[in-house]
Amino acid sequence: MSVTRYDSANAYAKAALTLMAERNVIPSPDNFELFYSYAAGGNPAATRIMGDLIAARAKFTPEILADLRNRFFHTGHAQEAAEQISGNVLGAMDLALGTLQAAGRHTLAYGKTLSDASGELVTDQSPDDLRKLVDGLLAATHSMEDRTKELEGELQRSSHEVSELKTKLDSVRKESLTDPLTGIANRKALDIELAQAIEQAREDGEPLCVLMCDIDHFKKFNDTWGHQTGDQVLRLVAHCLSENVKGRDTAARYGGEEFAVILRQTPLAAAVNLANQIRTNVESKKLMKKSTGDVLGTITISGGAAELRPDDAAATLLHRADECLYAAKNSGRNCIVDQDHTVCEPQAAA
Repeated sequence: MSVTRYDSANAYAKAALTLMAERNVIPSPDNFELFYSYAAGGNPAATRIMGDLIAARAKFTPEILADLRNRFFHTGHAQEAAEQISGNVLGAMDLALGTLQAAGRHTLAYGKTLSDASGELVTDQSPDDLRKLVDGLLAATHSMEDRTKELEGELQRSSHEVSELKTKLDSVRKESLTDPLTGIANRKALDIELAQAIEQAREDGEPLCVLMCDIDHFKKFNDTWGHQTGDQVLRLVAHCLSENVKGRDTAARYGGEEFAVILRQTPLAAAVNLANQIRTNVESKKLMKKSTGDVLGTITISGGAAELRPDDAAATLLHRADECLYAAKNSGRNCIVDQDHTVCEPQAAA
Protein backbone atom coordinates (compact mmCIF):
# COMPACT_ATOMS: atom_id res chain seq x y z
CA MET A 1 0.00 0.00 0.00
CA SER A 2 1.40 3.39 -0.97
CA VAL A 3 1.93 6.12 1.64
CA THR A 4 -0.91 8.15 0.12
CA ARG A 5 -3.29 5.23 0.37
CA TYR A 6 -2.16 4.44 3.94
CA ASP A 7 -2.78 8.04 4.99
CA SER A 8 -6.20 7.99 3.35
CA ALA A 9 -7.16 4.71 5.04
CA ASN A 10 -5.98 6.03 8.40
CA ALA A 11 -8.03 9.21 7.94
CA TYR A 12 -11.13 7.23 6.97
CA ALA A 13 -10.75 4.99 10.03
CA LYS A 14 -10.45 7.99 12.37
CA ALA A 15 -13.44 9.68 10.75
CA ALA A 16 -15.50 6.49 11.09
CA LEU A 17 -14.68 6.07 14.78
CA THR A 18 -15.37 9.75 15.49
CA LEU A 19 -18.72 9.61 13.76
CA MET A 20 -19.66 6.39 15.57
CA ALA A 21 -18.89 8.05 18.89
CA GLU A 22 -20.95 11.12 17.96
CA ARG A 23 -23.91 8.95 16.97
CA ASN A 24 -23.60 6.62 19.98
CA VAL A 25 -22.98 3.58 17.80
CA ILE A 26 -21.25 0.59 19.38
CA PRO A 27 -17.81 0.26 17.67
CA SER A 28 -18.24 -3.40 16.71
CA PRO A 29 -16.44 -4.75 13.60
CA ASP A 30 -19.71 -4.88 11.63
CA ASN A 31 -20.65 -1.31 12.54
CA PHE A 32 -17.12 -0.10 11.83
CA GLU A 33 -17.36 -1.60 8.32
CA LEU A 34 -20.49 0.48 7.69
CA PHE A 35 -19.06 3.77 8.94
CA TYR A 36 -15.64 3.23 7.36
CA SER A 37 -17.37 2.66 4.02
CA TYR A 38 -19.39 5.84 4.60
CA ALA A 39 -16.25 7.87 5.35
CA ALA A 40 -14.44 6.45 2.30
CA GLY A 41 -17.45 6.64 -0.02
CA GLY A 42 -16.87 2.98 -0.85
CA ASN A 43 -20.55 2.17 -1.37
CA PRO A 44 -22.33 5.22 -2.83
CA ALA A 45 -25.84 3.86 -2.26
CA ALA A 46 -25.13 3.11 1.40
CA THR A 47 -23.29 6.43 1.77
CA ARG A 48 -26.28 8.33 0.44
CA ILE A 49 -28.74 6.69 2.84
CA MET A 50 -26.41 7.01 5.83
CA GLY A 51 -25.77 10.65 4.92
CA ASP A 52 -29.52 11.33 4.93
CA LEU A 53 -29.87 9.65 8.33
CA ILE A 54 -26.99 11.69 9.73
CA ALA A 55 -28.36 14.94 8.29
CA ALA A 56 -31.74 14.18 9.88
CA ARG A 57 -29.98 13.32 13.16
CA ALA A 58 -31.81 10.00 13.14
CA LYS A 59 -30.81 7.38 15.68
CA PHE A 60 -28.79 4.44 14.35
CA THR A 61 -30.76 1.69 16.06
CA PRO A 62 -29.59 -1.93 15.93
CA GLU A 63 -32.44 -2.61 13.49
CA ILE A 64 -31.33 0.19 11.14
CA LEU A 65 -27.70 -0.91 11.30
CA ALA A 66 -28.66 -4.54 10.60
CA ASP A 67 -30.79 -3.45 7.63
CA LEU A 68 -27.92 -1.42 6.17
CA ARG A 69 -25.55 -4.38 6.48
CA ASN A 70 -28.07 -6.74 4.90
CA ARG A 71 -28.78 -4.41 1.98
CA PHE A 72 -25.30 -3.22 1.09
CA PHE A 73 -22.75 -5.63 2.57
CA HIS A 74 -24.37 -8.91 1.61
CA THR A 75 -21.33 -11.00 0.65
CA GLY A 76 -21.50 -12.90 3.93
CA HIS A 77 -25.22 -13.43 3.50
CA ALA A 78 -24.70 -14.68 -0.04
CA GLN A 79 -22.13 -17.12 1.34
CA GLU A 80 -24.63 -18.32 3.94
CA ALA A 81 -27.27 -18.76 1.24
CA ALA A 82 -24.80 -20.70 -0.90
CA GLU A 83 -23.94 -22.97 2.00
CA GLN A 84 -27.62 -23.56 2.73
CA ILE A 85 -28.37 -24.44 -0.90
CA SER A 86 -25.30 -26.67 -1.03
CA GLY A 87 -26.64 -28.48 2.03
CA ASN A 88 -29.99 -28.92 0.30
CA VAL A 89 -28.25 -30.34 -2.76
CA LEU A 90 -26.41 -32.84 -0.58
CA GLY A 91 -29.69 -33.73 1.12
CA ALA A 92 -31.37 -34.37 -2.24
CA MET A 93 -28.42 -36.47 -3.34
CA ASP A 94 -28.53 -38.47 -0.10
CA LEU A 95 -32.24 -39.10 -0.69
CA ALA A 96 -31.55 -40.28 -4.23
CA LEU A 97 -28.75 -42.54 -2.94
CA GLY A 98 -31.10 -44.00 -0.34
CA THR A 99 -33.65 -44.68 -3.08
CA LEU A 100 -31.03 -46.48 -5.16
CA GLN A 101 -29.88 -48.54 -2.18
CA ALA A 102 -33.48 -49.57 -1.42
CA ALA A 103 -33.94 -50.48 -5.08
CA GLY A 104 -30.78 -52.56 -4.93
CA ARG A 105 -32.10 -54.48 -1.93
CA HIS A 106 -35.41 -55.04 -3.73
CA THR A 107 -33.56 -56.29 -6.83
CA LEU A 108 -31.52 -58.73 -4.71
CA ALA A 109 -34.71 -60.04 -3.10
CA TYR A 110 -36.28 -60.51 -6.54
CA GLY A 111 -33.17 -62.29 -7.76
CA LYS A 112 -33.31 -64.64 -4.78
CA THR A 113 -36.96 -65.37 -5.58
CA LEU A 114 -36.03 -66.30 -9.16
CA SER A 115 -33.13 -68.41 -7.94
CA ASP A 116 -35.31 -70.30 -5.46
CA ALA A 117 -37.93 -70.87 -8.15
CA SER A 118 -35.27 -72.20 -10.51
CA GLY A 119 -34.21 -74.70 -7.86
CA GLU A 120 -37.76 -75.85 -7.31
CA LEU A 121 -38.35 -76.37 -11.05
CA VAL A 122 -35.71 -79.11 -11.25
CA THR A 123 -37.67 -81.25 -8.76
CA ASP A 124 -40.90 -83.07 -9.43
CA GLN A 125 -43.80 -80.68 -8.90
CA SER A 126 -47.51 -81.30 -8.94
CA PRO A 127 -49.68 -79.09 -11.16
CA ASP A 128 -50.92 -77.26 -8.06
CA ASP A 129 -47.38 -76.68 -6.84
CA LEU A 130 -46.35 -75.39 -10.26
CA ARG A 131 -49.37 -73.09 -10.35
CA LYS A 132 -48.44 -71.70 -6.94
CA LEU A 133 -44.85 -71.28 -8.06
CA VAL A 134 -45.87 -69.44 -11.24
CA ASP A 135 -48.32 -67.26 -9.26
CA GLY A 136 -45.54 -66.40 -6.84
CA LEU A 137 -43.20 -65.49 -9.71
CA LEU A 138 -45.87 -63.35 -11.32
CA ALA A 139 -46.55 -61.54 -8.05
CA ALA A 140 -42.83 -60.94 -7.50
CA THR A 141 -42.46 -59.69 -11.08
CA HIS A 142 -45.43 -57.30 -10.74
CA SER A 143 -43.98 -56.04 -7.46
CA MET A 144 -40.63 -55.49 -9.16
CA GLU A 145 -42.31 -53.60 -12.01
CA ASP A 146 -44.20 -51.39 -9.56
CA ARG A 147 -41.05 -50.72 -7.57
CA THR A 148 -39.13 -49.89 -10.77
CA LYS A 149 -41.79 -47.32 -11.73
CA GLU A 150 -41.64 -45.79 -8.23
CA LEU A 151 -37.86 -45.66 -8.49
CA GLU A 152 -38.04 -43.87 -11.84
CA GLY A 153 -40.46 -41.30 -10.42
CA GLU A 154 -38.39 -40.73 -7.28
CA LEU A 155 -35.17 -40.35 -9.27
CA GLN A 156 -36.84 -37.91 -11.68
CA ARG A 157 -38.07 -35.82 -8.75
CA SER A 158 -34.63 -35.90 -7.13
CA SER A 159 -32.96 -34.96 -10.42
CA HIS A 160 -35.37 -32.05 -10.91
CA GLU A 161 -34.80 -30.83 -7.35
CA VAL A 162 -31.01 -31.02 -7.69
CA SER A 163 -31.23 -29.14 -11.02
CA GLU A 164 -33.32 -26.35 -9.44
CA LEU A 165 -30.99 -26.10 -6.45
CA LYS A 166 -27.95 -25.96 -8.74
CA THR A 167 -29.55 -23.07 -10.67
CA LYS A 168 -30.18 -21.22 -7.39
CA LEU A 169 -26.64 -21.92 -6.23
CA ASP A 170 -25.19 -20.58 -9.49
CA SER A 171 -27.33 -17.45 -9.10
CA VAL A 172 -26.19 -16.86 -5.50
CA ARG A 173 -22.55 -17.40 -6.42
CA LYS A 174 -22.86 -14.98 -9.34
CA GLU A 175 -24.46 -12.43 -7.02
CA SER A 176 -21.63 -12.79 -4.53
CA LEU A 177 -19.12 -12.00 -7.30
CA THR A 178 -20.98 -9.01 -8.79
CA ASP A 179 -20.88 -5.37 -7.71
CA PRO A 180 -24.55 -4.49 -7.10
CA LEU A 181 -24.29 -0.86 -8.23
CA THR A 182 -22.39 -1.23 -11.51
CA GLY A 183 -23.21 -4.82 -12.46
CA ILE A 184 -19.57 -5.71 -13.20
CA ALA A 185 -17.30 -8.02 -11.21
CA ASN A 186 -16.49 -7.08 -7.61
CA ARG A 187 -13.18 -7.25 -5.72
CA LYS A 188 -13.71 -10.88 -4.71
CA ALA A 189 -14.27 -11.89 -8.34
CA LEU A 190 -11.20 -9.90 -9.37
CA ASP A 191 -9.00 -11.75 -6.88
CA ILE A 192 -10.27 -15.12 -8.13
CA GLU A 193 -9.88 -14.23 -11.80
CA LEU A 194 -6.41 -12.73 -11.32
CA ALA A 195 -5.10 -15.83 -9.54
CA GLN A 196 -6.39 -18.01 -12.39
CA ALA A 197 -5.07 -15.62 -15.05
CA ILE A 198 -1.56 -15.60 -13.54
CA GLU A 199 -1.49 -19.40 -13.37
CA GLN A 200 -2.67 -19.70 -16.98
CA ALA A 201 -0.23 -17.04 -18.23
CA ARG A 202 2.70 -18.91 -16.72
CA GLU A 203 1.54 -22.25 -18.11
CA ASP A 204 1.10 -20.84 -21.63
CA GLY A 205 4.01 -18.39 -21.57
CA GLU A 206 1.62 -15.58 -22.53
CA PRO A 207 1.79 -11.95 -21.33
CA LEU A 208 -0.69 -10.66 -18.75
CA CYS A 209 -1.41 -7.07 -17.75
CA VAL A 210 -3.49 -5.30 -15.13
CA LEU A 211 -4.96 -1.82 -15.43
CA MET A 212 -5.97 0.26 -12.42
CA CYS A 213 -8.29 3.21 -13.12
CA ASP A 214 -9.64 5.91 -10.86
CA ILE A 215 -12.28 8.62 -11.49
CA ASP A 216 -10.69 12.05 -11.23
CA HIS A 217 -12.05 14.40 -8.55
CA PHE A 218 -14.89 11.99 -7.76
CA LYS A 219 -15.40 13.20 -4.18
CA LYS A 220 -15.73 16.80 -5.34
CA PHE A 221 -18.21 15.68 -7.99
CA ASN A 222 -20.22 13.80 -5.36
CA ASP A 223 -20.25 16.76 -3.00
CA THR A 224 -21.36 19.10 -5.81
CA TRP A 225 -24.06 17.04 -7.51
CA GLY A 226 -25.04 14.46 -4.90
CA HIS A 227 -24.54 10.73 -4.47
CA GLN A 228 -27.28 9.75 -6.90
CA THR A 229 -25.42 11.46 -9.73
CA GLY A 230 -22.22 9.95 -8.35
CA ASP A 231 -23.79 6.50 -8.75
CA GLN A 232 -24.57 7.43 -12.37
CA VAL A 233 -20.89 8.29 -12.92
CA LEU A 234 -19.76 4.95 -11.51
CA ARG A 235 -22.16 3.08 -13.78
CA LEU A 236 -21.00 5.10 -16.79
CA VAL A 237 -17.34 4.25 -16.19
CA ALA A 238 -18.19 0.59 -15.58
CA HIS A 239 -20.10 0.54 -18.88
CA CYS A 240 -17.13 2.04 -20.73
CA LEU A 241 -14.85 -0.61 -19.27
CA SER A 242 -17.22 -3.41 -20.26
CA GLU A 243 -17.52 -2.01 -23.79
CA ASN A 244 -13.77 -2.06 -24.33
CA VAL A 245 -12.66 -5.38 -22.83
CA LYS A 246 -12.68 -8.71 -24.67
CA GLY A 247 -14.57 -11.80 -23.55
CA ARG A 248 -11.56 -13.42 -21.90
CA ASP A 249 -10.73 -10.25 -19.93
CA THR A 250 -12.26 -9.05 -16.67
CA ALA A 251 -13.39 -5.55 -15.69
CA ALA A 252 -14.09 -5.11 -11.97
CA ARG A 253 -14.92 -2.45 -9.44
CA TYR A 254 -11.94 -2.50 -7.12
CA GLY A 255 -13.50 -0.26 -4.46
CA GLY A 256 -15.02 3.21 -4.21
CA GLU A 257 -14.31 5.04 -7.48
CA GLU A 258 -11.43 2.72 -8.42
CA PHE A 259 -11.67 0.03 -11.11
CA ALA A 260 -9.36 -2.72 -12.35
CA VAL A 261 -9.08 -4.66 -15.60
CA ILE A 262 -7.33 -8.01 -16.13
CA LEU A 263 -5.99 -8.31 -19.69
CA ARG A 264 -5.04 -11.86 -20.66
CA GLN A 265 -2.61 -12.53 -23.53
CA THR A 266 -1.90 -8.80 -23.70
CA PRO A 267 1.58 -7.18 -23.65
CA LEU A 268 2.18 -3.87 -21.91
CA ALA A 269 2.08 -1.68 -25.03
CA ALA A 270 -1.32 -3.08 -26.05
CA ALA A 271 -2.61 -2.71 -22.49
CA VAL A 272 -1.57 0.95 -22.41
CA ASN A 273 -3.23 1.56 -25.75
CA LEU A 274 -6.45 -0.02 -24.49
CA ALA A 275 -6.26 2.03 -21.29
CA ASN A 276 -6.04 5.21 -23.37
CA GLN A 277 -8.94 3.98 -25.49
CA ILE A 278 -11.03 3.55 -22.35
CA ARG A 279 -9.89 6.92 -21.00
CA THR A 280 -10.86 8.80 -24.18
CA ASN A 281 -14.13 6.89 -24.34
CA VAL A 282 -15.04 8.01 -20.81
CA GLU A 283 -14.02 11.59 -21.58
CA SER A 284 -16.23 11.63 -24.69
CA LYS A 285 -19.39 10.95 -22.70
CA LYS A 286 -21.61 13.89 -21.80
CA LEU A 287 -23.00 13.43 -18.33
CA MET A 288 -26.54 14.66 -17.75
CA LYS A 289 -28.51 15.01 -14.53
CA LYS A 290 -31.53 12.77 -15.04
CA SER A 291 -33.88 14.81 -12.88
CA THR A 292 -33.30 18.10 -14.76
CA GLY A 293 -31.63 17.19 -18.05
CA ASP A 294 -28.77 19.58 -17.25
CA VAL A 295 -25.40 18.75 -18.81
CA LEU A 296 -22.93 18.38 -15.94
CA GLY A 297 -19.82 18.20 -18.07
CA THR A 298 -17.39 15.37 -18.70
CA ILE A 299 -15.75 12.75 -16.53
CA THR A 300 -12.09 11.84 -16.76
CA ILE A 301 -10.12 8.93 -15.38
CA SER A 302 -6.48 8.29 -14.59
CA GLY A 303 -4.90 4.89 -15.01
CA GLY A 304 -1.86 2.73 -14.39
CA ALA A 305 -0.72 -0.32 -16.36
CA ALA A 306 1.56 -3.12 -15.17
CA GLU A 307 2.68 -6.37 -16.82
CA LEU A 308 3.24 -9.68 -15.01
CA ARG A 309 6.88 -10.37 -14.14
CA PRO A 310 8.39 -13.80 -13.38
CA ASP A 311 8.57 -13.13 -9.63
CA ASP A 312 5.15 -11.47 -9.35
CA ALA A 313 2.35 -12.56 -7.09
CA ALA A 314 -1.14 -11.15 -7.58
CA ALA A 315 -0.57 -8.63 -4.78
CA THR A 316 2.70 -7.28 -6.21
CA LEU A 317 1.22 -6.98 -9.71
CA LEU A 318 -1.77 -5.04 -8.37
CA HIS A 319 0.50 -2.90 -6.20
CA ARG A 320 2.66 -1.94 -9.17
CA ALA A 321 -0.40 -1.01 -11.24
CA ASP A 322 -1.69 0.98 -8.26
CA GLU A 323 1.58 2.89 -7.99
CA CYS A 324 1.31 3.72 -11.70
CA LEU A 325 -2.22 5.00 -11.10
CA TYR A 326 -1.02 7.36 -8.39
CA ALA A 327 1.80 8.49 -10.66
CA ALA A 328 -0.88 9.36 -13.24
CA LYS A 329 -2.74 11.35 -10.58
CA ASN A 330 0.45 13.21 -9.74
CA SER A 331 1.11 13.86 -13.44
CA GLY A 332 -2.00 15.99 -13.82
CA ARG A 333 -4.72 13.31 -14.10
CA ASN A 334 -6.60 12.22 -17.22
CA CYS A 335 -3.61 10.20 -18.40
CA ILE A 336 -2.14 6.69 -18.31
CA VAL A 337 1.22 5.78 -16.72
CA ASP A 338 2.93 2.42 -17.32
CA GLN A 339 5.19 0.46 -14.97
CA ASP A 340 8.22 2.29 -16.34
CA HIS A 341 6.52 5.48 -15.06
CA THR A 342 6.11 6.78 -18.59
CA VAL A 343 3.11 9.02 -19.23
CA CYS A 344 1.64 7.33 -22.29
CA GLU A 345 -0.17 9.11 -25.10
CA PRO A 346 -2.67 7.29 -27.32
CA GLN A 347 -1.08 5.65 -30.36
CA ALA A 348 -2.01 7.23 -33.67
CA ALA A 349 -4.12 5.10 -35.99
CA ALA A 350 -2.15 3.47 -38.77
